[in-house]
Amino acid sequence: MKIIRAKVLGYCMGVRRAVTSAESALEKKASRVFTLGPLIHNPVALNALSSRGLEILDADKIDSLKSGDTVIIRAHGVPPALERKLRKTGCTVVNATCPRVLISQKRAAEYVTQGFTVVLAGDKNHGEVTGIAGYAEEASDGKTGFFHLVENKSDSEKLVESGVLSQKKVVLLSQTTFSPKEFEAISQVLKNAPLSSLEVFNTICPATKERQEALFELAKEVEGIVVIGGKESANTKRLFLSAQNLCPNVAYIESASELPTSFASLSSVGITAGASTPDSVIEEVEARLSSL
Repeated sequence: MKIIRAKVLGYCMGVRRAVTSAESALEKKASRVFTLGPLIHNPVALNALSSRGLEILDADKIDSLKSGDTVIIRAHGVPPALERKLRKTGCTVVNATCPRVLISQKRAAEYVTQGFTVVLAGDKNHGEVTGIAGYAEEASDGKTGFFHLVENKSDSEKLVESGVLSQKKVVLLSQTTFSPKEFEAISQVLKNAPLSSLEVFNTICPATKERQEALFELAKEVEGIVVIGGKESANTKRLFLSAQNLCPNVAYIESASELPTSFASLSSVGITAGASTPDSVIEEVEARLSSL
């Protein structure tokens, strides 16, 4: 069997930075080390960090923190009010928010203070979306109507039809792992809307696009594709959906143990992985394929 890795796969810069931050905190032997919510959307990586002492902290348990504890803010970021609440406990806060997400948070707040309405293209309840929304809402100083989330073209059409954006200054941002195709569709809807002005920032991370492009090239060379990553990972799900449209034999797995035995009959298999997939898991899957 010929095994080919996609030219771009696995950890992106933001996720690797967050994982490194957590590992560094664990090595310092702090009394307790937490992440506010799951650090990344990959159960294999989370289990490995958990075995070293990393705990997941729910937002409603912040008051249980003590001086000496360390809390890692994951790559998705958090609303500013939540970060302030963390710091008031006296614990050590390590802000591992992805630099690209930090830019979106700052941009959302700045535009709201300038009288713009922020429209964010993203997935409801995604951690990154919640954080950016928090920055926009705080900058509005208690006023409403300065932030709207749209998940797809249909949402943006309904938003325009409602009239709440009519003759307003609007800025469009996106979740870093959002679908480029869907973002463009939303952008076109707003460009045709009766707005006072519109500024568009495609804040989709290049890592997402690079993985999609690498997958497209990979599909030309193989009979089957293995997509590795957490089932809750937005960018990995999109890799899987794209792979299904490019190849007849596709498997979406979180670990090597889930690899279908049917792949043993294929003469060539490609490997791709989401931005929250550890190098070690990719290596294990490749080794398992080699043994089939």
